[in-house]
Amino acid sequence: MNRIKLISKTAQAIIALLVFGSAVSAAYAKDKNKECWVDLYRDSQYSGKHLRLEGPVQLENLKNVQGDNWELCIDSLKVGPKAKVTVFENTNFKLTLKAMEKYPDLLKSLGLTEQDAMEDKELIFIPNTKVHDLSDFNFRNKIRSLKVDCEN
Repeated sequence: MNRIKLISKTAQAIIALLVFGSAVSAAYAKDKNKECWVDLYRDSQYSGKHLRLEGPVQLENLKNVQGDNWELCIDSLKVGPKAKVTVFENTNFKLTLKAMEKYPDLLKSLGLTEQDAMEDKELIFIPNTKVHDLSDFNFRNKIRSLKVDCEN
């Protein structure tokens, strides 16, 4: 009988450790994601209306983000210490010119160069990046979709 009680108490202790360990793991992951974010600003120099997006997140368009339309109106941004942010000029993360790069005759017929295609319309920002004016990248008021990925 004492053996059964001992086994029962051991099983209870193991279950308690598993539950506690899971809670600690979840809390750690939640704290880690607190550093995975991007701050978006409507004006340059981190001014104007402000929006913080916590990652990971993928927004195929920015027409209704937390109740506001952010499409084509982002002028500056700050990236959190555990985030990688990719912004796109097109909705749905599309890179239209990039795909056309394989067809130089088509590019030429449209009056575009291979350089235009290589510069098509995505920017990737690493952790802790601060961009006071997206016009420095010829990307002012051009963002239509974005991704925030969390790094370990």
